[in-house]
Amino acid sequence: MKSFVKSLKIKEYSIIPGFGLTTGFTILYISFLILIPLSMVFINSSNMGWDNFWKVVTEERVLASFKITFGAAFIATLINTIFGLLLAWTLVRYDFVGRKIIDAIIDLPFALPTAVAGITLTTLYSQEGWIGKYLNLLGIKVSFSFLGIVVALSFVGFPFVVRTVQPVLLNLDKEFEEAASTLGATRIQTFIKVIFPEMLPALLTGFSLAFSRTLGEYGSVVFISGNMPMKTEISPLIIMTKLEQYDYSGATAVAAVMLIISFIMLFIINLFQWWNATRHNIR
Repeated sequence: MKSFVKSLKIKEYSIIPGFGLTTGFTILYISFLILIPLSMVFINSSNMGWDNFWKVVTEERVLASFKITFGAAFIATLINTIFGLLLAWTLVRYDFVGRKIIDAIIDLPFALPTAVAGITLTTLYSQEGWIGKYLNLLGIKVSFSFLGIVVALSFVGFPFVVRTVQPVLLNLDKEFEEAASTLGATRIQTFIKVIFPEMLPALLTGFSLAFSRTLGEYGSVVFISGNMPMKTEISPLIIMTKLEQYDYSGATAVAAVMLIISFIMLFIINLFQWWNATRHNIR
């Protein structure tokens, strides 16, 4: 009987090709799509020598673009994390008219071309736009400013936090909240002690995905930023400018710095996720 069961298990697992074959196809697929293109960035940068590389990436204009790009991406991602959590909570915990419509609209930035989004946001928030003309009365300028970059990046990265937190809230058992309430915990204590630790890994994942997405955004930002050097010029635009000037080594040097900083930040976030999961399992 045991041998029969074992034979059934073998047949069950043999439906899919073996580990060696599937792993080989996986590595091949990842290599052609990710590893080889990314490695070419560092290979092209290495051809220019360390002195030239350092000279390119430490130019005043390039350093200003790094500051603008990473600063705007971080602010936009932080805003999306806060409001994405609130929206995911509302969609999961409450039933109201139009909930499914709002749930579908969240994915619109995925489907909308970024250039269309950039033109629309620029028109909307310009000094004569529907929203911009009222903000202008308050002395707030959005289009062709750093604030406009944050708005565009917030639009692009908005769905990531919602879509990563939403499944966690759906699977979160309300019995734990009820137990905390019966033990005398307030709503704030229940959220901080019971709900938030369960959502933290998903929040960090959504934060990292949104941050990575906004760092490389070009289409929507290039319209609303105004592309003023030292003020609203982003790093992807610097790369495009160098490519148009046939300065491929300079473009890959700037791209390599962005990749390295992105890798470091993603590694730190993943390390924190691992630490949080380990601490949670110990408890």
